[in-house]
Amino acid sequence: MNYGTKLKELREYNDMSQYDVAKLLNIKRSSYNQFEQQYDIIPIKRLDEISQIFDCSIDYILGLTNIKKYNDSKKEIDKESSKKRLKEFRKDHKLTQEKLAQVLKTSQSVIGGFERGRNIIATPFLYQICSKYHISADYLLGKIDEPQELS
Repeated sequence: MNYGTKLKELREYNDMSQYDVAKLLNIKRSSYNQFEQQYDIIPIKRLDEISQIFDCSIDYILGLTNIKKYNDSKKEIDKESSKKRLKEFRKDHKLTQEKLAQVLKTSQSVIGGFERGRNIIATPFLYQICSKYHISADYLLGKIDEPQELS
């Protein structure tokens, strides 16, 4: 994952300081700096908020595509769509929860929790799935309706 450079580019393009972005996220500037320096992984909730602030796709921030914004993009993550799409993705690729858990180096119960909507998929797992299987994070998170094949 190389989102730090994108965050800095987006922030500077929008003529904002780290303090400005942190204030909009309701976090300390040092916490935002941790994201930009990639010392901390951006939680999905914050990633979604950042995509709203900069009016761009999560795929763009994560460096999965050069498409800055999708035409049919929704403002926020759709948790209901997200849990369904993760399960559909898994089945389309003939992966059991156990097999996907092995790929992601986690437990089957974590995958089950994502698919039941107990938790939204964690950023590192989302990135691994999207980069390995060339599928859009925005689609998996329910922010766009049409699947995007990423190259």
